[in-house]
Amino acid sequence: MATKTKITIQDIAEKLNITASTVSRALNNNPRISEDTRKAVLKVAKQLNYQPNNIAAALRNGKSHIIGVIVPTADRKFFASVVRGIEEIANKLNYKVIICQSYDSYEKEVQTIDALLNARVDGIIASIGKDTEDFSHYKKVLASGLPLVLFDRTTDQLDVSQVGINDYLGSYKIVEHLIQQGCKRIAHFTSPKKISIFRERLRGYTDALLDNGIPFDENLVISSNLQLEGGRQSMEKLFEAGDLPDAIFSASDYGAMGAMQVLKERGIAIPERVALAGFSNEPFTSFTDPPLTTVDQLSLTMGNITAELFFEQFKIKDKKFVPQRTVLMPEIIIRQSSLKKR
Repeated sequence: MATKTKITIQDIAEKLNITASTVSRALNNNPRISEDTRKAVLKVAKQLNYQPNNIAAALRNGKSHIIGVIVPTADRKFFASVVRGIEEIANKLNYKVIICQSYDSYEKEVQTIDALLNARVDGIIASIGKDTEDFSHYKKVLASGLPLVLFDRTTDQLDVSQVGINDYLGSYKIVEHLIQQGCKRIAHFTSPKKISIFRERLRGYTDALLDNGIPFDENLVISSNLQLEGGRQSMEKLFEAGDLPDAIFSASDYGAMGAMQVLKERGIAIPERVALAGFSNEPFTSFTDPPLTTVDQLSLTMGNITAELFFEQFKIKDKKFVPQRTVLMPEIIIRQSSLKKR
């Protein structure tokens, strides 16, 4: 005989000889239910290991009190810190967060959106994957009437609230710093993907050069996946070209770390011969030898503001929703890897 594993409110009701509706009200702290009844229901629910059906609850009352958060990867300090910022706000409002990883895969992102919608989440917060160029799956979220807020990796193709930092300014300032250190041939590691943050960092790099009288050289711009191995490969390409630059600005700290490894293996002094700078302020940047100059993306603040914008949409009923774009000012962290002048 099969063992029943899924306990329902009907099971609790039968155990206490009361109605299922009374059990439901007791579990939801309805003031019409006496304290003795509520305690008895909670005690039996615990004994039977009752687990509420959130999807069924969402179908009944229209709210699951769950938010879906999609990040490219959860093992980066930046995304982990943003999620923490989101949860700080969500938990205060009695909301829980489901964290999903797209791994920068468009197909995975589409599947994740479908899974979250099927799970009856109350809305979605996301950072777009590198491979995503078609936003039909995000438009499906909007068509369902659920709030959608984007952070960091955003797009102008969706009429939604967005939160990011001024990638252009962060890039401009860090290249300007390298120029002030006497650097004149500054290479840039970027991504071939069509993501706005990398386009803006490339634009900031280019404008900082031109504004300081240094011509733009496309041979000094190297594209890769901006991971550790990508940084190593980009550095090797510069060595193959024969004329080593006097500075490298990578659009990610991981790319800069890959470059640092190759430079040290070849005995190239940092920053005396080649200065280095990255972007994101990953935890390891303060422990490298030498410590890495970088841009802090204010991730915790970004998470807080993203969640606040998300919950603001719940307050809008008959009023027309007007998406908001919040741009944070980046902080440049100068460390020994770029200090040629001491």
